[in-house]
Amino acid sequence: MTWEAILAKWPLLEADMHEVYGVDLEDRGLLRSRSWRWWKVRVQGLLAADTRLHRALSPRPSSGA
Repeated sequence: MTWEAILAKWPLLEADMHEVYGVDLEDRGLLRSRSWRWWKVRVQGLLAADTRLHRALSPRPSSGA
């Protein structure tokens, strides 16, 4: 998974960050005050949970039937 692929799904990322962590990505002051690690850990959390972002980037394999 690349950051480019993740950021291409920005609307889903934005919605999930708000729903799961209560973080408003429109708050530029908040983002500036957080470290890269803070951002990375939360995005990894979204990718590991049943979120919009996870579903968009890790579609279920087809049954082949």
